Amino acid sequence: MLVDSPPEQRAETAAALPTRRAIRVLGLLGSVAILVLVALASIAIGAKQLPLDQVWHGLFHDTGTYGDVVVDERLSRTVLGLLAGAALGLSGAVLQALTRNPLADPGLLGINAGASAAVVTATTFFGVTSLNGYVWFAFAGAAVVGALVWFLGGSRGATPVRLALAGTAISAALYGYLQAVMITDGAALNKLRFWTVGSLASASNATIAQVLPFLAAGTLLALGLARPLNAVAMGDDTARALGAHLGRTRALAMLAATVLSGAATAACGPIVFVGLMVPHVVRSFTGPDLRWILPYATVLSPVLLLGADVVGRVVARPSELQVGIVTAIIGGPVFILLVRRRRTAQL
Repeated sequence: MLVDSPPEQRAETAAALPTRRAIRVLGLLGSVAILVLVALASIAIGAKQLPLDQVWHGLFHDTGTYGDVVVDERLSRTVLGLLAGAALGLSGAVLQALTRNPLADPGLLGINAGASAAVVTATTFFGVTSLNGYVWFAFAGAAVVGALVWFLGGSRGATPVRLALAGTAISAALYGYLQAVMITDGAALNKLRFWTVGSLASASNATIAQVLPFLAAGTLLALGLARPLNAVAMGDDTARALGAHLGRTRALAMLAATVLSGAATAACGPIVFVGLMVPHVVRSFTGPDLRWILPYATVLSPVLLLGADVVGRVVARPSELQVGIVTAIIGGPVFILLVRRRRTAQL
């Protein structure tokens, strides 16, 4: 502890704290600058090539020309990518802290599976065909599964292992149901073939308006849990000794992660690996302090999502590769690398 250290060491440590904080602040500002550049690239670059002057004209002088329409569509797509990326990264960071598992992501607790199953049900059995219609089913499915996982995991007595086991079991059952329905119903498969792999192509102002209140509420709740989650991450006994309310903190963390990943999945489909990769990478240079992990993950996750979306639009011109496919291609090898590094560290 700092109190038990020699005076010289305490002085050096105290002097290093402002420097470390300044470096983290500068890093966060640099991350914001990178995000701005990637967002501009998302607007300027696409499956349809446009000169930069048309992009500029479409942003600031909307007169209804072809270029203006394309830029307007890309702007909605970019905004949705910003919101969904931030939500997925933030929910992943919260779940990793909640389960004390650095390889956790929203899919671990069945939230993505709940949203997907609800959308397939709405499309197949209730005839819902528009995104504006089934976005609410997706969010409801995520919320129901989040509550069910919390209940099966022991409610206030929930532990990270119980939550993970409950989420894995429910995910397996729901994905089995999803595949069975889509295989037997060709119409449902045709309608949802893009949504089920994760896509920003259907972005619209109406969709953004629908999910924005949930994303804002979930973001504020998650950021406000940084300090209590820091205590929970140290273990139950240490957290209790520090005065943390374990049951309340875990319930609020589950709620925040469900709202964030549920709303993002409702709008874009189940996009994988964003909530896993970014918090893990951020932790490597911020350390375990969630007061820094959460803001960094909120900023850098949209960088990954929008960057993957731009790549998907460029590599398959004049068509495009869905962003969920690109993140899966990137995330698969990264996940294997992380698992190998974690196993090596434990040996």
